Amino acid sequence: MTNHHRLHKSRREALPSGARVAGLYRGAFLADAFAIDLPPGATRDMMALVRFAFERPAPWVNALLALRDRLVGGFGLKTASALRAGTPGDAPRVGFFRVYETHANEVVLGEDDRHLDFRVSVMRSGAGDSLTAVTVVHCHNLFGRNYIRLIAPFHRLVVRSALERAARSGWPAEAGA
Repeated sequence: MTNHHRLHKSRREALPSGARVAGLYRGAFLADAFAIDLPPGATRDMMALVRFAFERPAPWVNALLALRDRLVGGFGLKTASALRAGTPGDAPRVGFFRVYETHANEVVLGEDDRHLDFRVSVMRSGAGDSLTAVTVVHCHNLFGRNYIRLIAPFHRLVVRSALERAARSGWPAEAGA
């Protein structure tokens, strides 16, 4: 595998113990982590990296979200389109994700709903050479558990797609680099 290829391919990793969301939900129903290498000179601005990866989904991801919205809207669940629209005074968002915390090397995103709560921690490694997306989900009821069972394979594809699409587009560079 060439170095160039590694910069564009995500990989599954063990949950980093240093992730702020790692111990958030005792017995999380879903917990996973995917990482991708960052090129030298990539920005250290975490919000810029998070926005670059998660605000420009592939067209097939938008189609999946639209289908999800049509299917779950009748159950009283929050839809991605409603979350994106937000309301005045809402917390900042990246795409449809609410921003819960921002730190020098980590941003915590997520949402709470009737069926489940989830958090996504996007972390830059200490060396600054990789970006890891850690997802944890706490289900409130049987509907939430069945929902996650159904969407988990799509979730993994979407996270990997976001990281790989950003890498192929070329991560934003550090100012002055």
